[in-house]
Amino acid sequence: MPPWFIILMRKISFVNEKGGSGKTTLTINVGAYIASRGKKVLILDMDPQGHIGKSLGLDVKRIDDTIFDALVNEDLKLTDVIRKTSLKNLDIAPSNKFLKLAKKIEQLNGYDYLLIDCPPSLGLLTVNILLAVTEVIIPVSLTFLALDGCAEIVDTVRTIKRNFAKNDLDITMVVPTFYRNTNMANAILGKLKIYFGNRVSDTIIKFDVKIDQSQSFGKTIFEFAPDSPGAKMMGELAKEVMAIEEGKLKPR
Repeated sequence: MPPWFIILMRKISFVNEKGGSGKTTLTINVGAYIASRGKKVLILDMDPQGHIGKSLGLDVKRIDDTIFDALVNEDLKLTDVIRKTSLKNLDIAPSNKFLKLAKKIEQLNGYDYLLIDCPPSLGLLTVNILLAVTEVIIPVSLTFLALDGCAEIVDTVRTIKRNFAKNDLDITMVVPTFYRNTNMANAILGKLKIYFGNRVSDTIIKFDVKIDQSQSFGKTIFEFAPDSPGAKMMGELAKEVMAIEEGKLKPR
């Protein structure tokens, strides 16, 4: 590859201020599927709990240099904290317990996708992440009060676009998660489709115990149970993410 060659990297954040929405699970498994299709994928674990690394089998407590060290130490490059996973084409920059993220990302080369697992809040850390990416994917658990958290994210994206002239930032996709066939879940799903239109993913993530089990074993769903309904759902969702071209978003 010639030294001047630069891959145009899609920069996607998975955001929801409420815990339990499935964003870490989606980040890991969407990334794993895309990597399996021959694309180079880097996952940044911006959640201080370090669940990305744990779910991929890393002992995060024993890691010396993490994503946070790279962000606060000018002498430490983001590439210095990147670690390989057991999967070909999938790397991660882990955390274990900000703010020049955009500048650090500029140092990266050779990746097709950058996926960021955000903390379950809309504080300064998340604002820095949104300033560094161009796409937002919102996982929404189809449970009581889920729409409130979704509305706050929409407001935050609008505020950042307005106050920082971040015109390339947009909500790429809204992913319904933890679906059960109940009146409440179907009502919430209907409201999401009314507001977001075609940006609601065609794939609806239903509860699958195999997905939880895979993370407890430090594996992706494709390694742990490749023939399970969970693997099929995650694969279909990843295909939808790959099908969206940056700058050519689905209409609302």
